[in-house]
Parts: sequence; structure tokens; C-alpha cells
Amino acid sequence: MEINDELIDHIAHLSRLSFEGEEKVAIKSDMKNITDFMNKLSELDTDNVEPLIFMSDEVNVLREDVPHDTISHEEALKNAPKKDSDYFRIPKVLDKKL
Repeated sequence: MEINDELIDHIAHLSRLSFEGEEKVAIKSDMKNITDFMNKLSELDTDNVEPLIFMSDEVNVLREDVPHDTISHEEALKNAPKKDSDYFRIPKVLDKKL
């Protein structure tokens, strides 16, 4: 695949980005390096290699669920800009008209 200015402009348009000058040259170089690497990978013989579906054989390995207090209610409200007894006060976010 040839990486040219038209391809860079097309990808930039699709991703809503703009590249000018040295940025465009850098992106072009990076994309060329990526495609060269992918072409190098395609040279490998993978006929007798099983596809990797899972990274390990472990299934549902979870930590033990042990409850513990990490922060008290008072500590949580200590740095609140506005509070009302036990609650954080925030600006109204819902309109009454639904």
C-alpha cells in the first residue's frame, strides 16, 4: 500500500483531523512504518500455529470480596464545594419540562 498525501488527507478528513507541513510528513512516515511492520508480519509462516483465543487457561479468577471502609462519610464531604448535611449540593441538571 502506498502512503501518499491523498491517503493522509482522506484519513484526516474521516477522523476530523488536519495535518499541515511537518505534521503531515511525520504522520506519513508513521503510517509507512506501520504498514512496513504489518507486511513484515505477513512474511511469517503461521500454518501450524493455533489461534490464540484466551491469554490464559484460568477461568473467572476473582479476588475474595472483603468489605472494608476506605473513606468515611465525613471525609468524603470534607472537600465538597457545597454540601447540605449528608449530601453533595450540585447545580440543577434536569429541566422541569419533560
